[in-house]
Amino acid sequence: MSINVESLYRDLHSNPELSFQEHRTAALVLEHLTALGLEVHSGIGGTGVVGVLKNGSGPTVLLRADMDGLPVLEATGLDYASVAVGTDSDGQPVPVMHACGHDVHVTCLLGAVEKMVAEVATWSGTLIALFQPAEEAGGGAAAMVADGLYEKVPQPDVVLGQHVAPFPAGWLGLHAGVAMAAADSLSITLHGVGGHGSRPETTVDPVLLAAATTMRLQGIISRELASSDQAVLTVGQLHAGTKNNVIASEATLGLSLRTFDEGVRATVLGAIERVVNGEAAASGSPRQPVISMEEHFPITFNEPEASARVAAALSARFGAKNLIDPGPVSGSEDVGVLATAAKVPLVYWLLGGAAPELFADYATTGRMPENIPSNHSPYFAPLIRPTLDVGIDALVTAARAWLAN
Repeated sequence: MSINVESLYRDLHSNPELSFQEHRTAALVLEHLTALGLEVHSGIGGTGVVGVLKNGSGPTVLLRADMDGLPVLEATGLDYASVAVGTDSDGQPVPVMHACGHDVHVTCLLGAVEKMVAEVATWSGTLIALFQPAEEAGGGAAAMVADGLYEKVPQPDVVLGQHVAPFPAGWLGLHAGVAMAAADSLSITLHGVGGHGSRPETTVDPVLLAAATTMRLQGIISRELASSDQAVLTVGQLHAGTKNNVIASEATLGLSLRTFDEGVRATVLGAIERVVNGEAAASGSPRQPVISMEEHFPITFNEPEASARVAAALSARFGAKNLIDPGPVSGSEDVGVLATAAKVPLVYWLLGGAAPELFADYATTGRMPENIPSNHSPYFAPLIRPTLDVGIDALVTAARAWLAN
């Protein structure tokens, strides 16, 4: 059957699913891959689906797309906007949106597979199309590997993929080396001694402790790292108390750390532990804080030689002016887990998805516009065309840079 990519994209956008809950999406992927004649493996790592197309001798190329949405209330006003509601890990109902463009990724990969099937007479080797769950949770790729991914499908010679981003549709962005940051999510519980708001001298106030800790953490990046090092530390959550005149017995902080170097990461994580424990001791906390590591995304590293090979192919296909080097991006990905587990190169690029006319001043100013909704925004809405067409063609072009002609 022929895939109507625009209809498929609209359907996926309207029906997003949270991490490890991508059952409907996986079923659609399974249906299309089966219809295209691929050998299909489903349920890998929970909801992961992999299609294998063996077409004679030659290299094995793995193309990857992620499938999950985010707990975001869509505000785009599109006629295909999501009104879906899911259940989060705490059992609470939440709105769900494809606010990071994984619907684009799934559509483009299915479109690329269809094109590769139609062109089997012009290439040889093995194509693996991998549809991964739970990228947003940072555990989907690892779950697939742990579930015996490379025992079920051939081990690839290279892992390739792309991510839609808020720069002009028709452009592609590829940076060799460290391409995306490592990300760590930490939950910190600070212990106090609760009591009446009128008698703070009988308590150890965890709100004051949390506020002091939050302020002191901000000094790690500005005062403990060299100016040549890069890191971002954000306290995204602070929770404490139930009533205005009650001093709580504990407070919790939620931290996000982004780094581009393992040494810098170790330095900052050590400093976080030192600051948190030090502030607790200074406040007279009755016991040590609890620091829990939650999600972790490794550094996304584009192997230089493989990146040059893909960049040459993309430049020849789309024109050198449409292939940019965005430099290292502070966003994070777990696609590298698939390459590391197979001990093969990774090449991961960005796919422009915004209306080109919004960038009219870029040529003269060199500055990207600031009012373009970014990934994870409730207003994030990639332009359907030419984004899907370029995304499909980019995957095919990159794959064929490896497969035998």
